Amino acid sequence: MGRGPSIEGRKNAADAVKAKVFTKLIREINLAVRSGGPDPAGNPRLRLAVTRALDVNMTKDKIESAIKRASGEGADAAQEVRYEGYGPGGIAVIVDCVTDNPTRTVADVRHAFSKHGGNMGTSGSVSFQFAEAGQLWFDVSVDAALEEKILEVALEAGADDVQTDSGWCEVVTQADVFEVVKKALTDAGLTAAEARITQRPSNRVAVEGEAAESLQKLLDRLEELDDTQEVYHNADLPA
Repeated sequence: MGRGPSIEGRKNAADAVKAKVFTKLIREINLAVRSGGPDPAGNPRLRLAVTRALDVNMTKDKIESAIKRASGEGADAAQEVRYEGYGPGGIAVIVDCVTDNPTRTVADVRHAFSKHGGNMGTSGSVSFQFAEAGQLWFDVSVDAALEEKILEVALEAGADDVQTDSGWCEVVTQADVFEVVKKALTDAGLTAAEARITQRPSNRVAVEGEAAESLQKLLDRLEELDDTQEVYHNADLPA
């Protein structure tokens, strides 16, 4: 009878996932510093990046070191690049990357699309189907009463929508009031499991069967690329 992965193997896999998350957050801190300066108090993008880094247990020393490196001479000169395309089932996909070699990155992204039944599009070909929005997720599975409190506080603070499904409550805001809503919820003792600025699709498209399987493989591959920062899509995938 075969054995499952060893404890060491599982730990190595977990460490690899953690390292990738940290790499993405350090890149985001670098970009935030370059675009808005090294002071989180006056740089909302950096403030959010720091919060997300703390949420995944990145140490304050590591965060401060990343900010310092991004502020100094010889800082990473990688650039943000967005690629757009369609996946199986006609699903719109946006891939935000950070790269110092766009030629390499576009080749990797194009290969992922073509290998898994999709195709690259031109700039703007699918992004019109998305809008920048703030998104906060709360686990309400242990206390259904939290939903009413979240709803009341979020809408009072200026949120656009609050929806609950499968034990999770999602708060959606306009990007420019995201921090106001987040602060109001935090001040009310409501801490989000995840909070971020995202690209939210105007409509979700249901996809099932082989198309759903191929799409999931495409999304997983795009996420795995070293230069990928975020992947957005408008699919309603089976649970």
